[in-house]
Amino acid sequence: MLEIVPLGGLGEFGMNMLALTWGQTTIVVDAGVMFPEPELLGVDRIIPDLTYLQQKGRVAALVLTHGHEDHIGGVPHVLPLVDGPVYGTALTLALVEPKLDEHGVAADLRVVKPGDRAAVGPFTIEFIAVTHSIPDCVALAIHTPAGVVVHTGDFKIDQTPIDGRHFDVHRFAALGAQGVLALLADSTNIDRRGYTGSEHDVTDAFEEIFTSARGRIIVAAFASSLYRLQILVDLAAQFDRKVAFTGRGMIRNAEIAQRLGHLRIPPGVQIRDLEIEDHPAGDVVCLATGSQGEPMSALSRIAIDEHRAIKLVSTDTVVMSARAIPGNEKTIGRVMNHIARRGADLVYEGIKHVHVSGHGSEEELKLMLSLVRPRYFIPVHGEYRQLSLHGRIAARMFEGREPRTEVFVVEDGDVVAFDESGARIAGRVPAGRILIDGTLTGEVGGEVLRDRRHLAEDGLVVPVVAINRQTGALEGTPEIITRGFVMQDSAALLADGARALAAAVEQASVETRTDQGLIKEMLRVELRRFFKKRSGRRPFVVPVIMEI
Repeated sequence: MLEIVPLGGLGEFGMNMLALTWGQTTIVVDAGVMFPEPELLGVDRIIPDLTYLQQKGRVAALVLTHGHEDHIGGVPHVLPLVDGPVYGTALTLALVEPKLDEHGVAADLRVVKPGDRAAVGPFTIEFIAVTHSIPDCVALAIHTPAGVVVHTGDFKIDQTPIDGRHFDVHRFAALGAQGVLALLADSTNIDRRGYTGSEHDVTDAFEEIFTSARGRIIVAAFASSLYRLQILVDLAAQFDRKVAFTGRGMIRNAEIAQRLGHLRIPPGVQIRDLEIEDHPAGDVVCLATGSQGEPMSALSRIAIDEHRAIKLVSTDTVVMSARAIPGNEKTIGRVMNHIARRGADLVYEGIKHVHVSGHGSEEELKLMLSLVRPRYFIPVHGEYRQLSLHGRIAARMFEGREPRTEVFVVEDGDVVAFDESGARIAGRVPAGRILIDGTLTGEVGGEVLRDRRHLAEDGLVVPVVAINRQTGALEGTPEIITRGFVMQDSAALLADGARALAAAVEQASVETRTDQGLIKEMLRVELRRFFKKRSGRRPFVVPVIMEI
């Protein structure tokens, strides 16, 4: 019997992970993360609950479809449960390697390319070329004793791919003609009519920006949007501008992409961000992280005048070249407001066509269904409303077909079983979320459990800081209240901590001090760093800002 169990990515965006089992052999497709909501203090990322994999025993292989964080960010946390290789394309594995180094985890990484096959026990995994917003993406045709299971990964059908690597329509059609047991297809953009544009579609808007911009052009994008970076590098060379990458993720991904040939930068075009001031403003393009308003990202620091190399002026043009991940709208708006206060020209998707999605819209998803013609269809990747809509559209498409395609709209933890009698939902397994904090030791099964463990081990620290609402000036000395945090000479330690907080507030910009979100995050990071250095402990820090 074949069992397919989604562990993440169904009912939410991100955290994509899927397990397939035949007999004693289990393989896992993707191991992604989801980034936390602002109220999850101290949480850096969220991964799926791994209880099911621990119950199944050792995983025979981990198979990765592409290099986005919501598909590879959890790899270091899953690898201890994997007793076999990790398969992925060259770029995908190159993006995984720094994560493994950071966590001190070893892995048997095996590079594959479209057309390759890998045998894992009763499974034969075939890799199929698809187009997305990052190069080197594959879909999977998993040949099992019960039949072929097609997993699309993330995809859109880009007819004019920047790297010339086309979506393999012919292979999907051939699989459909031979017979496919089940299709698991990306549902992210099922509620968008028509077709998703090509990555080339943003070129015209950026050409207008390059033509009209008087000073520097600063573009915020996902560090993994390598096609977007290539378009911007090409335009910079065309308009005789230098390109600087800023933000750790942007710099690292650009280096990896150049090494593998996915990003081509002409000689003499690239400069370091510290060299920006050495060039006329009209000769520079800066590519930065922070398109989602992350508090410590390059763009956020630029927006409040705290970046080491870039100080915004009124002649600068700042472009937000990314779609807002649901839940990030407030933080993005906050950063955009700070940029506007600096007097810079602000451009985003509502003003010019500076972003195109990497996911197929309704007609492309219909085309995938028509090509593959599965016996069973399972929508994946999306919130429940997207999964449900994808299922309804598939049901309408196959009306009158014999045998009619059956649709299973399932959620994380549902077990879909296939045997001689057909397919059914055969129960549920443990599914949920594990919250990860930056200490790499804060893995817990839920928010309450995580908070209790953190409080029990390191205690609670509440810094109370009074700030003038209008001027941002510090009003009096900060007070630090503790619960469950006991150290020798604690009074002296807390007094030193209060002085450190006062110094940090005084050094911060007015924008930071008058922005509740920014000042809270700054105080939390500063105090955790202080206590880690002085006591070796990381108490749970909950800043309280009193605006006077």
